Amino acid sequence: MGLTQYPEVFYFAMTKRNLRLLVLLLASLTPPALLKGQDLKTEPSDDVLRAPPFRPVDFNKDIYYRNKLEFSLEAGALPINIPFVFDVFVGGNYSQKPLHYTLVPIFPSIRWHMGDVNGPWILRGNTDLTATLSVTAIPRGPEKIYGAFDLGVRRNFVPRNWRATPYFEVRLGAGFIDAKGPDGNFYAQGQDFTFTLWLGSGLRYNFNPKYSMSLGGSYMHVSNAYLSEPKYLDNGINVTGGMIGFNMRLGKPKGESVR
Repeated sequence: MGLTQYPEVFYFAMTKRNLRLLVLLLASLTPPALLKGQDLKTEPSDDVLRAPPFRPVDFNKDIYYRNKLEFSLEAGALPINIPFVFDVFVGGNYSQKPLHYTLVPIFPSIRWHMGDVNGPWILRGNTDLTATLSVTAIPRGPEKIYGAFDLGVRRNFVPRNWRATPYFEVRLGAGFIDAKGPDGNFYAQGQDFTFTLWLGSGLRYNFNPKYSMSLGGSYMHVSNAYLSEPKYLDNGINVTGGMIGFNMRLGKPKGESVR
């Protein structure tokens, strides 16, 4: 006895089977989000909209940071003679002495970075305090040697992720020169004890967090601040030229330093 003898049973079985197939087909075409009761048009949350844009890590923060110590060795040649740049403040007329000098400074220094990188836009950077025991040879001029202790500050301008960073510095110092003014040399220095004013700017290139070099221009003024007058004139030395330097971190890297 087959289903053909009972058409109502056969029709019911086929209809039930077709319904099952239809349900399975619809389920396979339904998006997963709708199966979970989620709205596909849901807007992103306010926290996502307010999230700041991604910015890459600035590797310069491992180079310029608070309490970093560096050893610096700089040398240069200053053959260009000019008037005293601050003549207007001492009543001078920016005249230049007929005796010309060439100075060759050698500056071994210790640099102490006093803060982390901070500041807005073009002023972003840090400042280091520089202590220098300088020795300056004088290949052109009546004197031959000048030794001094200098103390100064350098401002490093540090854009994000730049290896070459600009700087500006000023140093003041005092020392001794083998003055030849008392020996009758006109326009030479009036006494041995003298003062130094140093201005410089340039670029520092960082090879890595430990080693770097610098290249820039500098101005150096040497005089005794009129202490030798009236017996001997204070003629002073005013020269400019170029400097090159090498820097090396002292101690452990930033992550291993005792802060």
